[in-house]
Amino acid sequence: MQPLSTKKEWITLLQQAPLTLEGQFVQGSNYTFLAKIQQADQELTVVYKPIKGEQPLWDFPIGSLSRREVAAYLVSEALGWELVPPTIYRHDAPLGPGSVQQYIEHDPEYHYFSFCSEHRQRLKPVALFDLLINNADRKGGHIFFDTQDHLWLIDHGICFHREDKLRTVVWDFAGMPFPEELGRALEGFLSQLGSPADHLKGTLEDLLSPVEVQALADRMARFLAKPVFPHPAPNRRPYPWPPV
Repeated sequence: MQPLSTKKEWITLLQQAPLTLEGQFVQGSNYTFLAKIQQADQELTVVYKPIKGEQPLWDFPIGSLSRREVAAYLVSEALGWELVPPTIYRHDAPLGPGSVQQYIEHDPEYHYFSFCSEHRQRLKPVALFDLLINNADRKGGHIFFDTQDHLWLIDHGICFHREDKLRTVVWDFAGMPFPEELGRALEGFLSQLGSPADHLKGTLEDLLSPVEVQALADRMARFLAKPVFPHPAPNRRPYPWPPV
């Protein structure tokens, strides 16, 4: 089997190669499947989340969670942080339309609550990313490192709400200023959203509502005006449940 050399090749494989179900993840409220994508001599293990398997939520539109997974990947890529595994939306999957994401091999017992101090200090981009996408469910098990020590984030189905929904375990940096390099990434991303020549805004509006995309831009502008990690909100629950 020849290794894929570029992210574009991974995305093409995710979009076009036949998908075969291998099993189901039993934890979680939504139906999630482990699957294989294979084409010629290329094979990729993926996580498939069909719209049919989404449990209705009172505050998020029905059937929208898979698209939010894709939007989180696009935001991570536009920021240049590469935090979210390659993720696409497929209409021709075995159980109907849904998100398909590259599966990352990792140790499930090594996550936020068991990280060493060096790995905990590398989570500032995670905290800022969740602020931007308004992540309502950043559990400790959604953050991990692969065998090459690359930091990854998964499970972004309940993000991008226009109202403040942030619930996360990562409050380590509350009150601290954003690192300069992260601030520059925000400026570049905001510029992309406002550029008529850039297709990012239109692409995101195909996945989210225009109101949610505007809320994303507004959050970014607000954090650029005051580039400090906030403290947990005192008037509501700021942590997910369960935390892992």
